[in-house]
Amino acid sequence: MKRLIIGISGASGAIYGVRLLQVLRDVVDVETHLVMSAAARQTLALETDLSVREVQALANVNHDARDIAASISSGSFQTAGMVILPCSIKTLSGIVHSYTDGLLTRAADVVLKERRPLVLCVRETPLHLGHLRLMTQAAEIGAVIMPPVPAFYHRPQTLDDVINQTVNRVLDQFDIALPHDLFTRWQGA
Repeated sequence: MKRLIIGISGASGAIYGVRLLQVLRDVVDVETHLVMSAAARQTLALETDLSVREVQALANVNHDARDIAASISSGSFQTAGMVILPCSIKTLSGIVHSYTDGLLTRAADVVLKERRPLVLCVRETPLHLGHLRLMTQAAEIGAVIMPPVPAFYHRPQTLDDVINQTVNRVLDQFDIALPHDLFTRWQGA
């Protein structure tokens, strides 16, 4: 059984994190651990018709973002890694500077120090030089920077198609195979 930590920060794009949880509900060998920042809860209310409870019900285990003594705050709690989808610039900055004032950044810090995969789906545009430097620093300490940038070679017809492509590619980073891909992979021209 793989344990995957899923962080949802306050950046726009909460639906990405929700969709990831929905997809993983059907993957029997993955245990999901969800941590949502306070800002994520606000963004969820602004961008979707889902309640925090409904999103939490999608995860196997929920963690309070203020609980820095949670299981996922320790390197001895083994996981397959962590994804923050979406990842705000504030969260990115906290991770880069090891400013672990809450569980979201603490869990990310632990994943990095244990040399496990940390995927940061940074959701901001346009980017100024400070943002770019933060992403560079995150990559230098071991994070994978994976902005949710849509691909169009699979000819998405709906917003769900765009979201599904990103979610499937995130799962690729953890070698989590789905029974059926959520998008058509590139086969060459």
